[in-house]
Amino acid sequence: MFYFGPAGYPKGSKNPIDALERVRKLGLNALEVEFVRQVRMEESKAKNIGLKAEELGILLSAHAPYYVNFNSVNRTTVRKSAEWVVKTARIADLMGAWVIVIHAASYSGKSPKAATKAVIRGMKGCRETMEEEGLQPILGLETMGRRGTWGTLREIGDVMEEVDRVMPVLDFGHLHARDGGRFRSVADFQEVMDELESIYGGRMHFHFSCIEYTEAGESRHLPLEAKEPDFSLLAEALRPQRKSVTIISETPLLEKDAVRMKRMLAPF
Repeated sequence: MFYFGPAGYPKGSKNPIDALERVRKLGLNALEVEFVRQVRMEESKAKNIGLKAEELGILLSAHAPYYVNFNSVNRTTVRKSAEWVVKTARIADLMGAWVIVIHAASYSGKSPKAATKAVIRGMKGCRETMEEEGLQPILGLETMGRRGTWGTLREIGDVMEEVDRVMPVLDFGHLHARDGGRFRSVADFQEVMDELESIYGGRMHFHFSCIEYTEAGESRHLPLEAKEPDFSLLAEALRPQRKSVTIISETPLLEKDAVRMKRMLAPF
């Protein structure tokens, strides 16, 4: 089954419940709740969001703050990174959100191998706290778009070998930018899907946006019409997929492009 939705509330939403109703009216069935600036929500509000999402058949995910960096040279930042992830997990659990998306680290002048070890330590600490508290969400490590930022699919796979209940979140715009325009054909998308399935066999969670990039990687997100990369090529690669797949729109036209993606991939 395919799930489509925006990264954040649709434009004009008065509150989270109104956002969910707007998502449903658009024919969408997913929503990623963004905690990218701060992690704050009353328990009763989170529970009500979860109940409404369940009533409307909307699959929820959540995004942890952008400030997370488990490889920072600043120990306070590393400690706060764990706190931000766990706080997100607590709210996500109350809402019934199944996965937390995380930008895990920058290289911070260290080697990729050292950064991976730091992410492993951070994920282990978060998982231990979550298990103690009975928190259910999976930790989703996002592929990143700048070459100075930790987060290749191979690096994420190395973390998954060491830490339970961690999964990859493919951001196709990021991968396209990081590799200097990686996706030019259906076969290019299929190649990364095959790589994903070699390390992970569960429910899939993707981000998609067209993207502007430089030699350093990601510069800014673009609407779907930019076709850089071309979503229609990904749609063709995904169409035979029988696993559950969520596609979250991160273009500047969040919900509008989520609707366009749905029409291109699963029109009925």
